[in-house]
Amino acid sequence: MNHIIIEKFGKYPEIKCLDHGFVKLIDCMPGMLPEGEDSADYAIAEAARCSYQRGTKTLNDDKELIRYLIRHLHTSPLEMVEFKFHIKLPVFVARQWLRHRTASLNELSGRYSEMPEEYYLPPLEEMRTQGKTNKQGSGEGTIENNDKIKKMIEDTNKGSFDTYHKCLEAGLVRELSRTVLPLAVYTEMYWKMDLHNLLHFLDLRCDSHAQKEIRVYADAMLELITPIVPYTIEAWEDYSSYRGGMTLTAKEIKSLKEYMADPSEEALKIKNAGKIENIEWQNKLKKILPNDN
Repeated sequence: MNHIIIEKFGKYPEIKCLDHGFVKLIDCMPGMLPEGEDSADYAIAEAARCSYQRGTKTLNDDKELIRYLIRHLHTSPLEMVEFKFHIKLPVFVARQWLRHRTASLNELSGRYSEMPEEYYLPPLEEMRTQGKTNKQGSGEGTIENNDKIKKMIEDTNKGSFDTYHKCLEAGLVRELSRTVLPLAVYTEMYWKMDLHNLLHFLDLRCDSHAQKEIRVYADAMLELITPIVPYTIEAWEDYSSYRGGMTLTAKEIKSLKEYMADPSEEALKIKNAGKIENIEWQNKLKKILPNDN
């Protein structure tokens, strides 16, 4: 063992997120690189070859093997690599985050500690309108009078903290005093996840359909781990359907074959499929066929 990964890529590298938040890489496993290795990708290839000795395998062999594993969804070797992060984020982002349950975590407790007066205040350019087609997401542009609405949000958050501090001063227990705090308040957590599940997290949270505020954190995590497992991230970028890759269903392949035999608009429709399925298929076709189709 000749050097520690965290020291190579920066001890506790950190990326600032939103107005008061951050993502900090605290640790990773493997934490050390054997002689001649340049990244933690080696641990994935080594686990996949557990039935025989590593021998004279080259870095390029490792790269090809990792691409094969990801291409064919052989994901258990990816679980040999783990990352631990220290994250500071608004509570409303944390509640989305905790939908991903394949992790170990510990969060700041408002029962044991007084919550600092920090809350997320969206900048004017992020005062987004409600989406018209996506009922849970953002639309185009910003709302009218965004400066006035921002001031109203800020006043509400300040008022919540004023009440919180008054409750504490009156002797009310912390676990009840905190109930007046807004979803915008910042919390902190330690989050540990293996690479297989982390890539699934990044699939969903780096995607353009994810809420902007959690996407900022996911992009930061991706930036931090890329130098540590570069071959794996390169393969993931190529093959993930969320990152530009594509998976075709049996019906879609049949439709393509029919189109190749008889190029027509009708051939490009999936028979006996619902509206949403056909819309998704048409979106795939925009990537596959020339623009005039």
